[in-house]
Amino acid sequence: MNNTALSTLLEQVVQGFCRLKNMGEVDTSSGEGFAIHFEEWEWEVGVGLYGFWQYARQQNDAQLQQSILTWYEDQLAKGLPAIQINTTAPMITLALVAGHTGRDDLLKVVNDWADSLLRTLPKTEEGGFQHVVKEQPNTGHLWDDTLFMTCLFLGTAGVVLKRNDLIDEASYQFLLHTRYLCEPASGLWYHGWTFVGKHHFSEAFWGRGNAWITVAIPEFIALLGDSLDASVKRYLSVVVARQVNTLCELQADNGMWHTLLDDPLSPQESSATAGIAYGMLRGVRMGILDEKVADNALRAWHALRDRIDEGGIVLEASKGTMVGPDLQYYCDIAMAPVPYAQALMMLLLLELRQEKWSH
Repeated sequence: MNNTALSTLLEQVVQGFCRLKNMGEVDTSSGEGFAIHFEEWEWEVGVGLYGFWQYARQQNDAQLQQSILTWYEDQLAKGLPAIQINTTAPMITLALVAGHTGRDDLLKVVNDWADSLLRTLPKTEEGGFQHVVKEQPNTGHLWDDTLFMTCLFLGTAGVVLKRNDLIDEASYQFLLHTRYLCEPASGLWYHGWTFVGKHHFSEAFWGRGNAWITVAIPEFIALLGDSLDASVKRYLSVVVARQVNTLCELQADNGMWHTLLDDPLSPQESSATAGIAYGMLRGVRMGILDEKVADNALRAWHALRDRIDEGGIVLEASKGTMVGPDLQYYCDIAMAPVPYAQALMMLLLLELRQEKWSH
């Protein structure tokens, strides 16, 4: 697809996202482009905002940058929610916006959130970020999606605020989560680890959980740049490369990945496939993944293109998934239109617009 077709599809996916967030139809024909119409402060919006800020900066789109800034100003005027893992996701982009604008009021919000996160978020043994969400505290749990939702913010805040303590903490969390969640033989990631029972629950190699890792590691390396210790960058680069090599081996013939990556009888799942494909292309473009994995990512994209309906809704995505007690739990999760599938598809479409892929 050329960039015009990708832009049209991106608009449709954005429209789908907005409808799923109960915002009704959004008029994108008024010349305002990809203006932000999201209303809630939560992690799904955080993923979408991150993609749009990257796009706005790459395209030097001042109008979209202003729209994102206005969204944050409105949210701050309303008041921010309680601090936990998932509510930190929108803070990633706020840290980037604060760094770009240099506004003291935004920098203070970023600094205060980072300090509160370190001070108030419950920790596991060895100082891990406990995966606290609004539904439950998950005492003693490490989950793989923590790295995207929380640690990307912490590292970015460290760069923007010139605080090495935040960079060091974010790096430590990536290393600790890798120690307990990454299976050495395959490089795949377990969904969760509990220090209470000292096990990986059902030992599920959950597709979307692995997708968060395929996305988070390249983003962390890119966001921190020269501020990231060279040994940490080297370590995380080989961690994601090993994971991606196994993901390529487990990819279905039609280009999709399964809900349980190593179970070809489990449902194929679009949000995981979109995240994995995005992370692969991002990593190749950054030079931390082998060029050959781009072929796998583009195969995945061709499969996903057939799973976006005329209204821009991403089909065959699974609903919210806690750490399951057994493998069947993952297979039984219902398929439904979900905002995070829209957000991950947005990231993929934005990446496909990059010059390296747009031919």
